[in-house]
Amino acid sequence: MTVSYHREGVVGVITIDNPPVNATSQAVRAGLMDAVGALSGDPDATAGVILCTGRTWIAGADISEFGKPPARPHLPDVIAAIEACAKPVVAALHGTALGGGLEVALGAHARIAAPGTRFGLPEVTLGLLPGAGGTQRLPRLIGLSAALDIITSARRIGADEALELGLVDHVAEGDPTAAAMEFAREIAGRAPRRTADRPPPRPDPALTDRMRAEFAKTAPGEIAQARAIDAVVEGLSVPFDQGIAQEREKFIELMASPQRAALIHAFFAERAVAHLPEFDDVAPRPVERIGVIGGGTMGAGIAASALLAGLDVTLVERDAEAAGKAASGVAKILDSSVTRGKLSADRRGAMLGDAFRAVCDDDALAQADLIIEAVFERIEVKDEVFARLDRVAKRGAVLATNTSYLDVNRIAGATRRPQDVIGLHFFSPAHVMRLLEVVPADQTAPDVVATGFALAKRLRKIAVRAGVCDGFIGNRILSHYRAAADAMVLDGASPCQIDRALTDFGFAMGPYAVSDLAGLDIGYLTRQRKAATRDPRDRVPVFADRLYELGRLGRKTGRGYYLYDEDSPKGRPDPDLAGLLQQVRAELGISPRLFDDDEIVARYMAAMVNEGARVVGDGIAARPLDVDVVLLNGYGFPRWRGGPMHWADARGLAAVVADIERFAAQDDHFWHVAPLLRELASKNRRFADLNQGKPS
Repeated sequence: MTVSYHREGVVGVITIDNPPVNATSQAVRAGLMDAVGALSGDPDATAGVILCTGRTWIAGADISEFGKPPARPHLPDVIAAIEACAKPVVAALHGTALGGGLEVALGAHARIAAPGTRFGLPEVTLGLLPGAGGTQRLPRLIGLSAALDIITSARRIGADEALELGLVDHVAEGDPTAAAMEFAREIAGRAPRRTADRPPPRPDPALTDRMRAEFAKTAPGEIAQARAIDAVVEGLSVPFDQGIAQEREKFIELMASPQRAALIHAFFAERAVAHLPEFDDVAPRPVERIGVIGGGTMGAGIAASALLAGLDVTLVERDAEAAGKAASGVAKILDSSVTRGKLSADRRGAMLGDAFRAVCDDDALAQADLIIEAVFERIEVKDEVFARLDRVAKRGAVLATNTSYLDVNRIAGATRRPQDVIGLHFFSPAHVMRLLEVVPADQTAPDVVATGFALAKRLRKIAVRAGVCDGFIGNRILSHYRAAADAMVLDGASPCQIDRALTDFGFAMGPYAVSDLAGLDIGYLTRQRKAATRDPRDRVPVFADRLYELGRLGRKTGRGYYLYDEDSPKGRPDPDLAGLLQQVRAELGISPRLFDDDEIVARYMAAMVNEGARVVGDGIAARPLDVDVVLLNGYGFPRWRGGPMHWADARGLAAVVADIERFAAQDDHFWHVAPLLRELASKNRRFADLNQGKPS
């Protein structure tokens, strides 16, 4: 039985048993409603306790019900029934109390938590707001400022903070059930103290105006946070029942919004990418000892990420001085984790003392289970590294390259064990970025692919399988939409204007600010690598090469597309750039024209979607959702738009095709409609159909 009721003395006990996370499914909601009725009608029960079996309290909604019409009883009605019970009801909390689970706890009359319990209202991450009373009960319990923070940030708080705020009445020393039963017996027979009856906090217009302004700046275009603030503020100014009704109206409005659909798509896509049916029965190789070749920014980040995941790490550099510098880099990353409260100082010391070493001897990798190469992005250098690894690595060790562009098949060919070689493309900074492209070569063994996905899970990263090509999924698509942006600059747009238009669209950063952050030398070296095979009709961003030649490499030199100094650490427009662009255009015989923001976005997105369709059509990405996940987690695509392929579906593929054909009238070399995109548009189908495995 999903929900059961029994009595222990004067306490009626309601038990939820809906593994794995006791989600609020229809069966749980109906069972709770019946159990609360049983408690209310039990003449021998004078108090009640609600508890959950397993590893957690209610951890949120049942995701299998997402996108389906809601079935009765609705969660707000269930919570209202709990709160209306004439007998005091205590919630015994452990594990996580999230979303609707926390709202159920708020409907109880008291809350007892186990140490380590985590609380949160993550609805805004799905384009929603708490819709079962959370916007009204939480402020009454913990105050306006704390409630708005928890609701709009979606952050989780621990049991100690919950106690300090007044969210829970007591943190048990051990089992919360025993403590909740004892507390229920103490208050048995008393009139329940309902959260709904508490006076609302006073309004604070300065606080709410400041929060709205901050979200408009940090999350441009997103609507859930602003609606949540409105629900709280407007609801607290009217009687409780009216506030609940207003909350529900806003919740239903958000349920129907395109942003909610996009965020739900992103939520499910990130879970789907790791499911590869062909590997369901393939066991990964055991990995406890990691080797890293190269201790620069990327290598240090990979090493730190592995240490934070509890792995033993050996980092190899070319000499003792470089090894010492690499060790300092890893220590600095871990120090930052300590400062942010993500890591204890004792654990940081244990990691660096027992689980990490930086050396300059390849033989130190002899016992590594998996070795990741993170050296300079030049094929000859990587060939030499893998030839060395072939001599020192133990039999069965996985040999991984962190290349961003290069041919994993060629790198595997530098060894006598190509079945053990795979691409693991981390994104910088590796200890922060969640994306990991897993790139099997032609001869990579299935258990090596499974090992790549298992490692990603252990590192708390999102792994996406990518095929071998120049740039894999993300950087191959990047090269095309960046080429579209560069062409607009050649034709008259300014880098600053393009960045502004795209951040207004929702990107975390524009492409030229990203270039400054990464370093303009990276793009220059990539263009040099491709120069011999470049089509003479390709439009080369000569202005970018000029900046490189002038030593303007971006943030690291204080000057790139923008100027950087103490007064402008994030950059400000460079007045000299306009003259450089004017000179380049004159040399190329280009008469500059004006671009508006709509055209900038249309060209940028059309190039992104078109190449995304080619990547899927070529089999480099298994499904359009893989493209979405890569762009969302590695390239700053606005999450509330769901990814480029979801965005294209929402706009209409025929409209995207029409854009490309219009642009092709001016440049029929760059602009060609991808075959898959044209096919889907001609049949009035969507990229989402391919995610669902529908036949073509």
